[in-house]
Amino acid sequence: MGLLTHERYCDEIIRLTEELRLTLRGTDLDATVPTCPDWTLRELAEHVGRAHRWVGEIVRTRSTEAVPSEKVPVNSPDGDDPAALDAWLADGAAGTAEALREAGPDTEVWTWARDHRTGFWARRMAIETVVHLADAALTAKVPYTMTPDLAADTIDEWLEIVSFAQAEGDREAAELRGGGRSLHLHATDVPGAEWLIEFGEDGFTWHRAHGKATVVLRGPLTDLMLVFNRRLAPDGDRVEVLGDAGLLDFWLARTTFG
Repeated sequence: MGLLTHERYCDEIIRLTEELRLTLRGTDLDATVPTCPDWTLRELAEHVGRAHRWVGEIVRTRSTEAVPSEKVPVNSPDGDDPAALDAWLADGAAGTAEALREAGPDTEVWTWARDHRTGFWARRMAIETVVHLADAALTAKVPYTMTPDLAADTIDEWLEIVSFAQAEGDREAAELRGGGRSLHLHATDVPGAEWLIEFGEDGFTWHRAHGKATVVLRGPLTDLMLVFNRRLAPDGDRVEVLGDAGLLDFWLARTTFG
């Protein structure tokens, strides 16, 4: 497992948005999202649709600077009509995937990361939708299982983001250091889906590996991904924590940005 193809990420933006739309149908759109308590389900959906359109605008215009949100043609659905929101979500995902396909993975555009290529945005928007689909599913109390390659890629990308934040001087991420401690993620249902995070004096490093660690988080890959993205509590019955649970809490408490 590793990076998916550019075309696959584009396909997933559409597929995952379709799943989000199905999850939202028939729900109370004014319900509070427990994993994003500042949002209702409607506001969660609007966030996803706006994010898609923002990235679509960056890619379509080949912008090498951040595009202000007020310059993005959002065309928000009028009123509280669920059907209008549903169509708006579909249109945003389709437009963004189309722009990304046309640009290909290597066109230079603005990003907030080190990678200034359109391929960054294809991956970012697919994984953005992976996580917010989970928010919607957990709110609606419906089953949620992510395909293994996307669940693993979501963990990889989050580790890359935390590493980038630490290198850029984020105050919380800067505390993820201290020699002799380590965190191991071990998926029980997908062979080879394991991560070893090691804390050094200058920061942390990570790689895909099996190994002894200060604390181990074990469980199905989807649930590991949800805990690691702070969508499930680590002390629930869907995962197992072995060793120093305080170190896992330490990590989760310092990876709350974004």
